[in-house]
Amino acid sequence: MKNYSVFDILGPAMIGPSSSHTAGAARLGKTAREIAGGSFYKVTFYLHGSFAKTYKGHGTDKALVAGVLGMGPSDERIKDSLNIAKEKGIDAQFIESDLGYEHPNTVKIVFHYKDKDDYYIIGSSIGGGSILITNINGSKVNFSGDYPTILIKYKDQKGSISRISSILSYEDINIANMKVTREGKIATMVMEIDGPIKSGIVDIISSLDEVIYVTGINSIGR
Repeated sequence: MKNYSVFDILGPAMIGPSSSHTAGAARLGKTAREIAGGSFYKVTFYLHGSFAKTYKGHGTDKALVAGVLGMGPSDERIKDSLNIAKEKGIDAQFIESDLGYEHPNTVKIVFHYKDKDDYYIIGSSIGGGSILITNINGSKVNFSGDYPTILIKYKDQKGSISRISSILSYEDINIANMKVTREGKIATMVMEIDGPIKSGIVDIISSLDEVIYVTGINSIGR
């Protein structure tokens, strides 16, 4: 019979002693990776509030690293994630930080690349394995990762929302929620959709002249 440690399965689809500090942390890391992309050589985690105080004892460090390596909350490799990252040549650094008026379980995840600028995501683990992404590389957003999500940064022009929405409508994709924020002449759109993101949709949207950046994230399991 297997001997289970504190980082083994204690509940359905979860590795670790806390849904907020391990399951939620793993989802945060994995969602951040989906947004930022791979090929990073280093990740810096700025830990805020409760995350900063208890991250080692609750396994938050292992869960966050597991997430950025592409592991989900139920992956049994979470307990070995720090060693796995080293084997892959990925440096993981943890810094206790004050991120301001944020949820107590908040982290700023900064991805470092050799061939492009750093990229960061800020997100919170809000309980029960649920998460909230609030900032992507300086753009304020608000989405949970519970639904397939399309993120678009584009030059704010008349008709942009209509053109993007028409692409999804043509592909018979329903928009469940949509939020648009603007900073000067640049807008950020977050669309949560019903059903998985179909192959090719991201490429079609990226072909629009005004689109600067687009990525699709299929829901990250709890």
